[in-house]
Amino acid sequence: MLHDKLEDLSLCRKYSDEENMTVTEDFSRVENTYQMEAEVCIIFSDFGKMQNVCNLLIEKLGTSVTISPPHFYHTPEAVDTLRRQVCVAAVGNTRRKAQEVCRLFGQSLGKPLLIREEETKEWGGHIDSHLSNSPDSLTLQERIQNATAYASCRVFAVFEIKGKENRRTKLL
Repeated sequence: MLHDKLEDLSLCRKYSDEENMTVTEDFSRVENTYQMEAEVCIIFSDFGKMQNVCNLLIEKLGTSVTISPPHFYHTPEAVDTLRRQVCVAAVGNTRRKAQEVCRLFGQSLGKPLLIREEETKEWGGHIDSHLSNSPDSLTLQERIQNATAYASCRVFAVFEIKGKENRRTKLL
């Protein structure tokens, strides 16, 4: 029933893939009536979309809905993507610095001869339950800050340096 209500609100299609949502319904009899409680868990990769869904649920369902604080985590794929992005950025920064040095000496930077990842560090991205006995004791902003994952990468690169003569012959 709640799933149908969510369908009516177009939340399933608009904000989340079907495989990222689970609905658990519990029916119980209270005196002469039946009571249904439903728990809807949705996995979001976009914090803004999560906030929009929460606001829409509260707006449409009012006091009949309780929204628990979000649980933040990083998938292994997301952490791997972060590592790759940081490494690529480090190589790009190294290349730009080498180009600046070459310009100071009137040289031009050639192709890379060697690129080696020296060190990668990761920190942050703590799981909520490890931070405090009560996740409610932290503000949402603090929980986001604690759950944010960071990475750094140190690379070693050797580039070919082209002399002034090489540049002049290319211009001719």
